[in-house]
Amino acid sequence: MRALTAIDTADPVAFRHAVARALDGENPLALGFRPSDEDRVPDGTAVVIATSGSTGVPKRVVLSAAALRASASATAARVGSGSWLLALAPGYVAGLQVVVRSVLAGTTPAVLPGRFHAAEFCALAAELSAGGARLSSLVPAQLGDLLDLAGHDPAAATALRTFDALLIGGQALAPALRARAADLGVRIVRTYGSSETAGGCVYDGVPLDGVRVAQVDGELRIGGPTLADGYLGDPAQTADRFLRAEGARWYRTGDLGEISDDGVVAVTGRADNVIVSGGVNVSLDRVERVVRTVPGLGSALVVPVPDERWGQGSAIVVPGGIDTGTEDPAEASLAVVRLLDAVRDAVAAEIGPAARPSLLLPVRTLPLLASGKPDRRALSALAARTHAL
Repeated sequence: MRALTAIDTADPVAFRHAVARALDGENPLALGFRPSDEDRVPDGTAVVIATSGSTGVPKRVVLSAAALRASASATAARVGSGSWLLALAPGYVAGLQVVVRSVLAGTTPAVLPGRFHAAEFCALAAELSAGGARLSSLVPAQLGDLLDLAGHDPAAATALRTFDALLIGGQALAPALRARAADLGVRIVRTYGSSETAGGCVYDGVPLDGVRVAQVDGELRIGGPTLADGYLGDPAQTADRFLRAEGARWYRTGDLGEISDDGVVAVTGRADNVIVSGGVNVSLDRVERVVRTVPGLGSALVVPVPDERWGQGSAIVVPGGIDTGTEDPAEASLAVVRLLDAVRDAVAAEIGPAARPSLLLPVRTLPLLASGKPDRRALSALAARTHAL
């Protein structure tokens, strides 16, 4: 058993060097937490990542060098190997994998310092080496900012088109964003995975080489060489999420999904992202997909709120506000009411009356987690306060 080494991710050169050593079996790293003297990991461990994932429950995921290498190699086989632009926090698995892939490719990633800014990202793209593939990994909110800039800045649009692939993960990608990227000729790849699978392991619905995906009672399970060893200091949770079946080891994702006859995986939502409205179980992921088909709400989020009458309800959060097309307050208010009515009708027709959202909440600035994902808990709390007024 070996001790963990705390590492400062703020220095990209030192961090890349530390990751390279960890991949060679030296000095396993602790990311996102300060290890204690009692925190020991097996030989072969490269990184332990602190994450709350989609559930909000703190976990420390143990990843071996073999799992990280298998994931990076499979990614290179799918999208190419070359120069990466790091725009995500390296303390999270998606950012870490950008560094791992760079190490294995023998390149040094260009690093976007500080908070994400679309203009800086596009300017930094020019510094990527012309040899090999040009790649980056982003969350949907970042892609949205880039497409907004590219919509009125031809130089930015040109910069985005130079990438061989922009990997988009961390949350569901709105169809409207995907369509905008296609219209601009920007090549994106939707990824699905988690810290427990060493990052994205299903690209555009197709598992990476060596990765297996199965569906058991509606839940997706993932197997293959990219799986984590488990959770540090938590054997009970490790046993709950990682199991052996049919002679293989599997990770229970907690995600609901479907697998087509030709093996294409479609994630339909979280098993735990369900409310009970008037005695009816309602998947908020499903509500969100319907909401995003309504014009003007392509990037909307749906979060739970308490409801005195029905027990639980939902609110639609609209990043950047709502364009009502008028500056008259009364007309703007009426336009918002009409939009909410249209959404409620669409949701009722597709899912049922119990699933209808009760609130439309515009927000100028979307609160984000350190990983770049929307902070849905903060949004839910904000929506609950607004709903109570």
